[in-house]
Amino acid sequence: MTVRRMGAWLLAPAALALALVATACGGGGEGGGTVEVTLQEWAIATNPSSISAGEVTFQATNEGPNDPHELVVIRTDLAPDQLPTNPDGSVNEDGEGIEVLDEIEEFPVGETRSLTLNLDAGSYVLICNIYDEEEQEAHYQEGMRTTFTVE
Repeated sequence: MTVRRMGAWLLAPAALALALVATACGGGGEGGGTVEVTLQEWAIATNPSSISAGEVTFQATNEGPNDPHELVVIRTDLAPDQLPTNPDGSVNEDGEGIEVLDEIEEFPVGETRSLTLNLDAGSYVLICNIYDEEEQEAHYQEGMRTTFTVE
């Protein structure tokens, strides 16, 4: 075998390895990704605020400073402040115009929890739907809601 042919045989595996690395680093166009969610009295913030369709992991951190929170993922075309509510001000999770996909149950200040969902393109609302009986507070009514878009 000539030196020139040996060089071609050595380059082919290197080119294949480079293509595989590029695909693993996002070149494959598989979509989805991770969304950082901050929960605090009385707001929800996401980074980023939209993501491509696919497997999406919500990393939710409760920054309190005082209350436990939860994260409910809802598919809806309704505005975040127009979701159907119960008499106590919490969202009626069986209400018309919304589809609750899943949630991270109530967790304490200072902790981070995650939830992974396969999301289609569309409009979503993220809420904390805790009702504090003692303080007569619906976290949703206090402002713990935000839009989220999947493209």
